[in-house]
Amino acid sequence: MRTACKALIALTLLSGAAPLLAQEMLVTASRRAPGNYGGVDTSGVIPAQRPIIHLKRTADYVVQQVWIAGDTREAAKRKEELEATLRNAIGSAGKAGVELATGDYVVEPLTLTNYRNLTYVGDGRPDTSRALFLVKVRLTPGMDIGAAKAQIAKFVTSVAKAGRTSMAVTGEPTLSVVDPDQYRGAIIDLIAADAAAQAVKFGPDHGVDVIGLDRPVEWARAGATEVFLFLPAAYTVRSKK
Repeated sequence: MRTACKALIALTLLSGAAPLLAQEMLVTASRRAPGNYGGVDTSGVIPAQRPIIHLKRTADYVVQQVWIAGDTREAAKRKEELEATLRNAIGSAGKAGVELATGDYVVEPLTLTNYRNLTYVGDGRPDTSRALFLVKVRLTPGMDIGAAKAQIAKFVTSVAKAGRTSMAVTGEPTLSVVDPDQYRGAIIDLIAADAAAQAVKFGPDHGVDVIGLDRPVEWARAGATEVFLFLPAAYTVRSKK
C-alpha cells in the first residue's frame, strides 16, 4: 500500500511539471561581458579573441526589429487602434511565413495572450505612441539574408492597419539560435580532437589539461546567416612525467 501511494505521488508530480522549453537567443547578445574570449557587442561584430575551435552553422532565424506607431489624438482610441493592428499582425503572421516575438536577449513569442504587455513610448509628440517588437523568419536551406528581409518587409506592408497606425522595420536584421547548449557535445568533440592531435606532436609522454568545458555555450555572428558557437575553453599540453 505504501509503495502504491509513493508511485501515485510520483506520477502526480510528473504530470504537473511544466515542460522545459528550449530558449531562443539573439546572436547580438553575449552571456559574458565583451573582452573575455570575445564577448559580442550589440553591433554583432565578430570578436577578435574568439576561440579558434568553434562550430560554424546556419542560424535558426533572421530577426528584424519593427516599430508599431499611432498618432490618434485621444489616448484611449490610439491604444485601441494599436492593439487592433497588433492583433491583425499576429493573425496574419503564419500565412506570411513569419513569426512575431519580443525580447532583447531571450526571444519570446508575441501572441494574443501577451501582446498587451508591449511597452509604449512617446513618438516625438504628446499624442503619439510606439512600441518595438520582432518579426522573424526561419532560415531554410538556400535562403539568403536578402530573401529573409524581403519576406519580412512584405509582411509589414501587408498587415491591415487600424485607424492612424503604422508599422516600419528599423535597423538591420540580426540572427537567433534556438538552444545553443544543444551543441555542447559537438563543440567538446572538436576541442578534444584538436587537443589530442596537438599532444601527439609532442610525443607519447605528453597529455593535455583542458579548462572551460563546464561553461555555457557562447555565440558570435559568422556571416550574413551563419553563427559561430563555442565554449570559453582552453587547453595546455603537458608532460605526463
